Amino acid sequence: MTDTNWKPDSWRTKNLKQFPDYPNPAKLTEVENELKKLPELVSYGEVKRLRRELSEVTAGNAFLLQGGDCAETFVEFSAQNLRNYFRVLLQMTMVLMYGNGKPVVKVGRIAGQFAKPRSAGMETINGVELPSYRGDMFNALEFDPAGRQPDPNRLLQVYGQSANTINYLRTLASGGFASLGRINAWNMDFVENSPQGERFRDVANHINEAMKFLSACGLDPATTEELAQASFYTSHEALHLPYEESLTRNVENTYYCGSAHMLWIGNRTRDLDDAHVEFARGIANPIGMKVGPGMDADDLIKLTELLNPSNDAGKLVLISRFGNDKVGAELPNLLRKVKASGRQVIWSCDPMHGNTETSPNGYKTRKFNNILGEVKQFFEAHQAEGTHAGGVHFEMTGQDVTECMGGAQAISEVDLKERYQTACDPRLNASQALELAFLVSEVMRDK
Repeated sequence: MTDTNWKPDSWRTKNLKQFPDYPNPAKLTEVENELKKLPELVSYGEVKRLRRELSEVTAGNAFLLQGGDCAETFVEFSAQNLRNYFRVLLQMTMVLMYGNGKPVVKVGRIAGQFAKPRSAGMETINGVELPSYRGDMFNALEFDPAGRQPDPNRLLQVYGQSANTINYLRTLASGGFASLGRINAWNMDFVENSPQGERFRDVANHINEAMKFLSACGLDPATTEELAQASFYTSHEALHLPYEESLTRNVENTYYCGSAHMLWIGNRTRDLDDAHVEFARGIANPIGMKVGPGMDADDLIKLTELLNPSNDAGKLVLISRFGNDKVGAELPNLLRKVKASGRQVIWSCDPMHGNTETSPNGYKTRKFNNILGEVKQFFEAHQAEGTHAGGVHFEMTGQDVTECMGGAQAISEVDLKERYQTACDPRLNASQALELAFLVSEVMRDK
């Protein structure tokens, strides 16, 4: 039931952060009105189904895997990149399910992740100061005065690419690509001969043996929906509120944001009086909220009450992102306080954003061991506090990039320049993402 004191534009009376001034506000309004006429990208039925699946995660009966690009771009959009991304996400899912024995809820960080918060509004290169790049939803990566100005027309391109992305991923999920009968085909060329590829082949062989047994029992894996298809949902940070408002619809006296199945609020926009919190509290979609260093426990409880007043299971995901050097000291107290409050939440671990650093040769990067270290401490803290470690949230790609150091590939500082392609933050490549899935699976088995 909708809060009668809330409307999709209620956020406009609140404190709006991480939003630059548009040179032509009238054009922005024109684009918003155009978006309001377009079909929503996801259905309210799909959103309700995700809520049900996430309620199982809340209860500890399933696990949440959320992953995708740090920031989608217009230039990297292609069917091949989408297939590679979806393939590695399927591999990670199988590894986690096989190792943990629980269903995995797959939520892509995709089909709308075009905006990024920035620590500074301006950046300077060679003495020239221009507005910071805030993702293709706002402006251009190229460092020139025209491209760095926010352009409302970009919202229409975001909508179009997101629609194409969702439709293509739906086709892959339901059209046979995700069938367990094709599990041997999920290894990518550059992963095939890696240690991770070999381990995945072992998992695939065990699953194939189980499939043969099912066939012998008269159950055809090719026609059984649970084995031939895969459920898949989308998510992104709801940073551009005019875009999100424009795609919000009232269905049966309940508001759903039709831009994605799940939306999240970032670490920089989650104060109690912030516009992003105000928008998120009124929609029925599952909401994620980043929880980082310095988070006040009392404020966290107030935010959980504001974002999930009915205390429904499957509504709120708290995404911890402290860093390998801080998570052990800060997370346990928050777990304790939330548990004592009786608030129903899913705790997920984002081990990426708290472990970003700059290499000596100037590349923004992350170290594989620090990422794994935060994941391990996340599980250890939950075990110590008697709470449930519900999921993980990775910035990853299906491409063979060299942006994060370490892992079995032993990517070093000097290797970063080889295939450093990210528009914002460094991502795990497919091999590193699969390796991490195996290691997370081992950590889960040990707890």
